Formats: sequence, structure tokens, C-alpha cells
Amino acid sequence: MKLLRHGLKGQEKPGILDDEGRCRDLTGIVDDIGRDVLSPAGLEALRRVARTSLPLVEEGFRYGPCVAGVGKFICIGLNYADHAAEAGLPLPAEPVVFLKANSSICGPNDSVLIPRGSTRTDWEVELGVVIGTGGKYIDEADALKHVAGFCVINDVSEREFQMDRGGTWDKGKGCDTFGPIGPWLVTPDEVADPQDLDMWLDVDGTRYQSGSTRTMVFGVAHIVSYLSRFMSLQPGDVISTGTPPGVGMGHRPPVYLRPGQTMRLGIDGLGEQHQRVEADA
Repeated sequence: MKLLRHGLKGQEKPGILDDEGRCRDLTGIVDDIGRDVLSPAGLEALRRVARTSLPLVEEGFRYGPCVAGVGKFICIGLNYADHAAEAGLPLPAEPVVFLKANSSICGPNDSVLIPRGSTRTDWEVELGVVIGTGGKYIDEADALKHVAGFCVINDVSEREFQMDRGGTWDKGKGCDTFGPIGPWLVTPDEVADPQDLDMWLDVDGTRYQSGSTRTMVFGVAHIVSYLSRFMSLQPGDVISTGTPPGVGMGHRPPVYLRPGQTMRLGIDGLGEQHQRVEADA
């Protein structure tokens, strides 16, 4: 299944794609695409719904973030071998973990705002993992059973704030609009292997990132298990699993985002995002 949220910001309604790729409204079936729906029982109940019986949503709607009420927005850094090489950094012995502010979350096609004082706003296409069944001390062999689905994430980052302003990475990762999520939450039955997905990102039509989850240092199952040693994972938590090479700071000379530019990014089977870059007011 491909689950989504449609409508104006703050007024999103739940939806599902039918077999022809059209959006059907789930209002009246579920309240939202949140933690109750993400459980195995919740997803199974949606599978039994006859999609052709649901109202069609008129084309031209806004996609909201594909998950409502995100609990934790957890990110993994330097998790692609080729990206670590691009950054000139050694492969991490353990996953590098940081948190992204939930207030950064926005729709997949909403504008990305360059914050005041920014000189080095950058892009990162990433595979998102959404937790459906909570737990802690999860065995790696069981970890994928805790996943409700996968999605596209753009881990937008301000590199000066991240690296040169003291402390941890969080200041450069949590600005408003720095977390586009969606367009859909794709359930695991439609993702044959999360470690074999091609991904890409263009800026103004130029391909900057082209990679695959095959080069992850730590795979999805390992990440879910690892995180659960340090914090309980709960339904609705979102994990962003790292980016392949081609980020702006990795180019020589570096290339960063400017107002008026557009980003287009996607992952095989998980959809595309389209964002216009604007200066924050």
C-alpha cells in the first residue's frame, strides 16, 4: 500500500493510492495516518478496504507529510561508504545518531526556506523508515517486523550551523522546512529489499546525487536494532538513514542552495519530491 496525507497545511486528511495511482480519501475509515494506523492490525484493516469504493481526491491537491504526529525524528550520519569518502572521513565504527527537530517536518513538495544568515544550505536525499511496532532491545533478526513502511526524506542541512557554530549537528539540521517527508508511506510488502533501492537528487535539472542503499554502512535492520538499545522506538517514529554522495559540500568547489532554485529527488518505488527554495522571511 501507498498511504499519504492530502490537503492544506494543518488540515491534512488521510489517503491511499489505488491501483491506477489515483488518490482515494480515507476520511471516515481512519482519522489520520498516525500511530494507530501504523500498527500491523491497523495496516491489515486498511488492506481489506475496497479502494474503488473510496472517494477520489481531485488532482492538484497538496501532499502533506506522509506520517501524522511523528514522535521522534531520528537521523543517521555518514552511513554511506561513498559519502564518507566524499567527506574525507573514516567509516564510523557505530551508527552516528542525531535528532532532527519535529518542527522541521513539512510536505514533500512544500517550499524549503533558507534561514536567516545561512550561506551553506545543502541537500541530502535519504531513505526514511517509519516504525509501526514499538519496542526496545530489538533483535536485528526481528527488526524489520517493527517497520510500518518506507518513504523519501530530504535531510536539508545548513553546514555552517551544523559544523562551525559549536555543539552537536542539531542546529544545522532542525530549521523549519528542513524535513520534507513523503509523498507516500510505502508498506514493506511493496519494497522487495530496502538495501537495493536507487536514489537521486537534482538541483535546477542537474543531477548531483546518484546512489543506492546498497552502499549503506549499516542497513535498516541494524539501525532499528541499534537505536532500540538507547531509546525505545514507538509507532510513528521516523528514522532517516543517511545519504549517498553528491551533497553540495562534497563538490569542489562546494555548491549550495540559493533562493529561486528547485530540487527534485526520489527513490525507486517510493515516489518523488519537488521543492522550490525560498529565503525565510
